[in-house]
Amino acid sequence: MSLRRGVHRTLGRVRSWVPSLPALPGRGDRLVIAPQDLRTADPTRAAEIYSGRFAFAGKIVICDGRSPFEMIEPSQEWAEALLGFGWLRHLRAADTAITRAHARALVDDWINLQGSWNAPPWQPEILSRRIMSWLSQATLILDEADAPFYRRFLRSLNKQVQFLRSTAKDTPDGVPRLQARMALTYAALCIASQMRSLPRATQRLVADLERQILPDGGHASRNPDALIELLLDMLPLREAFTARNIAPPAPLINAIDRMMPMLRFFRHGDGTFGLFNGMGPTPPDLLATLIAYDDARGTPVANAIHAGYQRIEAGHSVLLMDTGRPPPPEMSFEACAGCLSFELSAKTQRIIVNAGIPATAKDNWREFARSTAAHSTAIFNNVSSCRFKDGRAIVGGPVHVGVEREHDRDGTVVVRASHDGYAGRFSVIHQRTLVVSPDGNRIDGEDLFLSSRGDVIPAKSPDEFAIRFHLHPSVRATRIADGHGVMLVLPNRDLWNFHTYEDITDLEESAYLGGQDGPRRSLQIVIRGNARQAPRVRWTFLHTPQSARSGRAREQTPELPLN
Repeated sequence: MSLRRGVHRTLGRVRSWVPSLPALPGRGDRLVIAPQDLRTADPTRAAEIYSGRFAFAGKIVICDGRSPFEMIEPSQEWAEALLGFGWLRHLRAADTAITRAHARALVDDWINLQGSWNAPPWQPEILSRRIMSWLSQATLILDEADAPFYRRFLRSLNKQVQFLRSTAKDTPDGVPRLQARMALTYAALCIASQMRSLPRATQRLVADLERQILPDGGHASRNPDALIELLLDMLPLREAFTARNIAPPAPLINAIDRMMPMLRFFRHGDGTFGLFNGMGPTPPDLLATLIAYDDARGTPVANAIHAGYQRIEAGHSVLLMDTGRPPPPEMSFEACAGCLSFELSAKTQRIIVNAGIPATAKDNWREFARSTAAHSTAIFNNVSSCRFKDGRAIVGGPVHVGVEREHDRDGTVVVRASHDGYAGRFSVIHQRTLVVSPDGNRIDGEDLFLSSRGDVIPAKSPDEFAIRFHLHPSVRATRIADGHGVMLVLPNRDLWNFHTYEDITDLEESAYLGGQDGPRRSLQIVIRGNARQAPRVRWTFLHTPQSARSGRAREQTPELPLN
């Protein structure tokens, strides 16, 4: 694979020079349209960039009169943000002659310093973002530009497009591959000389859309954040086809129509996404922009069997559950070992969460964030249900994940799911049942550990388990004296009680990584035991309305049927 990539990149480098051999581009070579950029722009950032202060991915570099492309990168994330040129939108938001001139100067710097092929800036995933940024901000870059700069800019852009065309197949699969296909389609629509490549670019884009966007609208990586990233590029691409009086391909329109309802599928009552499989802090501005484009306002599916998720909405409560297998290894670099984990919110309050992953400094937290221990589910013998190769791709995990969903006549929703992620190592099947009352004020759960070999878990197999319920940092938790429960007080002063019927609960420290303000300390409820001695653990979350409180720490109530 490395040899093949090297050959493709070498060929791409050679081919990318072919259009630039003439001293000047042809008269017909020009930009026709500039697609819209839906990402939020902040004009105050323009002043920082103008002063030589480049703040990306939690790192700040002050250039002191030097070009940012000559500076030592403080992190890989910072370098990718700089070289992707997405920050041009902030200069455009300021909309002054100074920022336009500064944008041209920075683009010219890059052309002079790195435009002759330099390995990191020409990686396909970075190249894709830069092409789309240059095209969408073309009016900023080219307004008031002289003819020599226009020629240099267009020559460089054509060279990058040619290189990406030869190396797109080597882009990491998943979102980066789709973005590379979209960048080439954008180029064919926006650059007059690239128009002849539109049929092939569209064909390859459609093939990847049909492979990666699932029938229920989820993405094959199972990362909710992929929906946001892709739709931010897909919606303007649809409009770019229309601007050129070309009908957008039907698979593109169909993919957008399927993905839009999934934005609401993953939303809790506070508007943030569930923290599954690489999802970090929800960008509220971008999400609001995307939802504004949803004219149909279609109701999201409750049982997303293709994406591998369940959504239960009852009363003011929302419960999201991961009931899917790991994605294919080539798309699993952000995926987590969180099968059968769930999140719970009530009104605008998050209660049970997964740890998520921070927006910056991801490498510091990646190992923990992807582990089963970072999710609200059961972990066996302190080993994750998935195996990671070199800490990146998932190469082993649940193969069979069974899911059943029932609706009783009174409106009660029952979801039963199981996975075999521990069958090969410990001969155990984990089965979880959730029962949600019609008003959403009560969630009954059962975790069951079954033998995958006969009726009894083999005596030689380690059988220690820990069932974890990670709490949002805003929840105040107090362990009840009898050891069987925890009282939860939400910021809006709503009271929820957690209790078990036979098992002892503990409160332990945890970490919440999915907030806008970075990693925060939090707590988790933990139930520990041995599967041979206690193969069945039952528990309940119960909301106590303020009118029903009588000073008692917890009120015993009959349990809902789990079988």
